[in-house]
Amino acid sequence: MRNTPPSTAAAVGRILRRSWRRTLVSAVATLGLVLGALVGLSGTSQAAGSLPCDIYAAAGTPCVAAHSTVRALFSSYNGPLYQVTRASDGGTADIGLLATGGYANAGAQDAFCANTTCRISRIYDQSSRHNDLTPGPAGGAGSADRGADASEIAVSAGGHKAYGIWISPGVGYRYTGVASGVAVNGQAEGAYMVASGTHVGSDCCFDYGNAESTPNDTGNGHMDAVSIATTCYFAPCSGSGPWVEADMENGMFQGNNGSNTANAGNSSAFVTAVLKDNGQTTYALKGGNSQSGALSTWWNGALPTRGGYQPMHQEGGIILGIGGDNSNRNMGTFFEGVMVSGFPTDAAENAVQANIVSVGYSGETNVPNGPQGTITGPGNQCVDVAADDTGVNGTGVQLWNCQSYAEDQHWTHNSNGSLTTIGRCLDINGNGTANGTQVELWDCNGVGGQKWVQQADGSLLNPQSGRCLDDPNGTTANGTQLRIWDCNGSAAQKFALG
Repeated sequence: MRNTPPSTAAAVGRILRRSWRRTLVSAVATLGLVLGALVGLSGTSQAAGSLPCDIYAAAGTPCVAAHSTVRALFSSYNGPLYQVTRASDGGTADIGLLATGGYANAGAQDAFCANTTCRISRIYDQSSRHNDLTPGPAGGAGSADRGADASEIAVSAGGHKAYGIWISPGVGYRYTGVASGVAVNGQAEGAYMVASGTHVGSDCCFDYGNAESTPNDTGNGHMDAVSIATTCYFAPCSGSGPWVEADMENGMFQGNNGSNTANAGNSSAFVTAVLKDNGQTTYALKGGNSQSGALSTWWNGALPTRGGYQPMHQEGGIILGIGGDNSNRNMGTFFEGVMVSGFPTDAAENAVQANIVSVGYSGETNVPNGPQGTITGPGNQCVDVAADDTGVNGTGVQLWNCQSYAEDQHWTHNSNGSLTTIGRCLDINGNGTANGTQVELWDCNGVGGQKWVQQADGSLLNPQSGRCLDDPNGTTANGTQLRIWDCNGSAAQKFALG
């Protein structure tokens, strides 16, 4: 979706409700028994045969894609959840499960990524269809995506440490092409994701689900992805969100033609966001607290009548953390999600929510909590990378107001003396040594201009040059470009690693 304002206030305000019949399948009675069993599970248990994709399959709507860095979504699954790539040498490792149908082996990631940083380079599809996700290519509204920092956000699930996928601007994943089994050209489908309701933004687009087969906006109805964001695309909206919404391309829909003041939003730390669509006339949106309680139905009625949405024109690509045209400017945190073939029953969705609650998700979801720390400088400003978390080689390093969610303000001081953020090192331009040489972000390569030693007086010394990281003239304004200068013990050279 493109974050383009709607054209007319009249179109924005209309909400057309139509009643629709629920599809009943023979598995409803069975699902009732499953739901009853799941409600009684403890917060750390996970019963074999009752995971989300087992539940959907029993209802006749099998998973065609299942992605998580936290746990298995089929009780029989015992493969890898995701792959990490190490910054120090480009080595890769698959991160799997502690047990069949269980939780991620976060310890394996910690061991592999020790003393360096890792990015999540592949998210494996747990279904048999191999609809894996990798960092997306450049598209109509965004440059090529990078993988998420693998240790940016850790939570507890099933009593075990597990890592989520921290999406910040420039991070995103895609299956480019037509994914196996995923709905196309008006076929029915459903999707859910467990995501943060506190690490959210209003830009485009923190989505999970069906998108264009190429990273370009090809028109209304060519997407069918669930989103959670503070994007009030079609005013009026209730409160300040975030809201569970449907990105159907060229609009973030909460109701029939966009606006739906009945959608009160979901702002818990963990949110279950649900979308289902019969592809022809109707769709539904639901949201719930992934830690307790049931789902709320925010919309259950007609597809938009704006043109192009009845029927839908899905293309069968899959996106995570971006829009269909690779709009990659928003933020969020993703833990698990699936896509299913067919129109799921309410009973199946209720049973899936009960299973999610049984996982016992806990922890903060809006603050990076990995090995990184902030570097605070003069005026208690943070050392920050220009270009809003999307820093490429040569991007300037500056002072900026500290922001708890800003990935590029969280740095790791590695054993080799380097300081890394968003996969690159704090570097002296041209490996220079002269007074006034500016610092920047650059691929870690072990040169002397990337070594920093904390001194007793609070300064950061670069041994090769014999000079210190410096704030020119002690200026504390946002955007002040940092440099190296003769070490002088002044306040302009005090940088605290948090």
